[in-house]
Amino acid sequence: MLEEFKKFALRGNVVDLAVGVVIGAAFGKIVESLVSDVFMPIIGAVTGGLDFSNYYIRLSSAIPAGLSYADAKKQGAVLGWGNFVTISINFIIVAFVLFLVIRAMNRMKTKAEEAPKVAETPADVLVLTEIRDLLASRPARP
Repeated sequence: MLEEFKKFALRGNVVDLAVGVVIGAAFGKIVESLVSDVFMPIIGAVTGGLDFSNYYIRLSSAIPAGLSYADAKKQGAVLGWGNFVTISINFIIVAFVLFLVIRAMNRMKTKAEEAPKVAETPADVLVLTEIRDLLASRPARP
């Protein structure tokens, strides 16, 4: 049973999937940083200094007004719609980048398929061509 599991775990597809998951997690962190550190401050500057991550609705009267989202969450139930907006923008950016990558891969694949393939002439056809040329170059019999 251990040997069978070893074959399964080391199969190419499983290893490829594991590499994809690890790279995907790292890519997710990069995109998360891109959204929170680059795009959201720009959106905040355009909208007059809005920071979506701290927008929430208090669901409990025990939460005083004016707290940050993280502090309000510690004190009771809150509906963090600003955080949801940030994560939604993050998703849209990830989906768009993946779309661009797959689109580029498909275009490269299409170009490779469209490239003219030089077909080699089979050996028997070459021999027959040589025979034909030799027969054609012989003087005609009277």
